[in-house]
Amino acid sequence: MKFRLKNSSKWAIIALIPILAACGNQGSTVNTELAVPVSVTDVTKKSIVQYINTTGTATAASQTTLSTEMAGIYRIGKNPKTGADYKLGDIVDKGQVIVKLENPETQNTIAIDTKKLNLEISELENQKQKSLYEKGGVTLRELKNSEVSLAQAKTDFENARIQLAKMEVIAPFKGAIVDLPQITSGTHVNTNTAVVTLMDYSKLLMEINLPEKTITTIKVGQEVSITNYTLPKDTLKARINELSPVVSTETRTFKGKLVIDNSSLKLRPGMFVKADIEVARRDSVIVIPKEIIISGNRGKTVYIVEKGATRDRVITTGLENETSVEVIEGLKVNERVVSKGFETLRNNTKVKIINQ
Repeated sequence: MKFRLKNSSKWAIIALIPILAACGNQGSTVNTELAVPVSVTDVTKKSIVQYINTTGTATAASQTTLSTEMAGIYRIGKNPKTGADYKLGDIVDKGQVIVKLENPETQNTIAIDTKKLNLEISELENQKQKSLYEKGGVTLRELKNSEVSLAQAKTDFENARIQLAKMEVIAPFKGAIVDLPQITSGTHVNTNTAVVTLMDYSKLLMEINLPEKTITTIKVGQEVSITNYTLPKDTLKARINELSPVVSTETRTFKGKLVIDNSSLKLRPGMFVKADIEVARRDSVIVIPKEIIISGNRGKTVYIVEKGATRDRVITTGLENETSVEVIEGLKVNERVVSKGFETLRNNTKVKIINQ
């Protein structure tokens, strides 16, 4: 039996063909658009360290202001490394002369050359008296008198050296010149005039406040990592030098003091720095980025990818620091966890991995 379509029905079917084809094409387009692009990270085991973070201001371990011990004409010393007058920021070695004073009247009064000559004469006289005494040429009294004269000559000479040394301002330790009052060379300065401030900041000190809960965890001698915003790629080492046994009733914290190794002079006194103190560590555990964890009514969750779709996983966490978290339960090694693009995901969302 044969059927014939009326012309109107035939044209209706023909008209539906492109519409159905378009619908088919649209369906494939929708499926492609529903695949959310994400980045994934393989779940692996590694170490994680938990820190107590605190801040403080670094101060120099040694600082002194040197003043004149005598009056005289002011002369700034020369930096042997540059040949120029000392200036702010110069590093001075221990024993170097920073400022000299000239005072002919005082130098004449001290008369060090005369006292040195007198010492030499006294030494010769004493040697002569010893020789004569051994031969019976002088009495013991005469020998002792020569020894007294020698001792007095030594004392006079040493006192003269001490007084003459006061005409120079000498660095007691290696450090940087951090203050140099403007005194014109050749002008007269009085006794007790401050002429230079010297600071050694190869070691820095820092006072910190620590939470009460860590009083049995943090110990003297413990290593500390030090960072500063001016040193984004550098971490300096410090150690806890002192710990107070008393907890403040107002802040519920206790005090500690750090000694920072700043031998490279990267940190400067007065800088505000951050201290990270290690309080716990675990090795060979599952660790994931802290930022990919979503907190909700079910607890902490992450998304993993299986067969092109997401699966949400409730996880139990352990140690954590600023960037990472230990996962105790909920993830297995070699699973792929979504690290980017997870914000709009739901369970069983179709995804397209853009990097692995």
